[in-house]
Amino acid sequence: MATAEISVLSEAPVADTESLAGWLGGEPELAGRVRRTGHTPGPQELGAVLDTLTVALGTGGTVTALVTSLRTWLAHPRRSDVRLKVRREGGATVEIDAKRVKRADVEKLLHQALQEQPEPGQDSDVQE
Repeated sequence: MATAEISVLSEAPVADTESLAGWLGGEPELAGRVRRTGHTPGPQELGAVLDTLTVALGTGGTVTALVTSLRTWLAHPRRSDVRLKVRREGGATVEIDAKRVKRADVEKLLHQALQEQPEPGQDSDVQE
């Protein structure tokens, strides 16, 4: 089963990741598909920082539910200083800055990151 990785880039990435995990976990289509993951700790670190979410993508409306939920979560006023890095396993990475991207473009960018096959001529990394 394919997965999507979502990293939250902010002044408080762990708290914002926790907030996003709770938000996504409340969506019926995503229930049980979201888990917190993180990077491997460095030599001076005691443990992994859980600053990334991994979402199991299934068939049907899972991707649509994820896109809709992320778009809504980003639209909240308190999210204006947050950026998301979204990547489907083996696919392109899209970085969305809540301050700079137009709301109408968020859905398009998320679909671009989460689509199953990159379109011909599409770069592997896209940033907005």
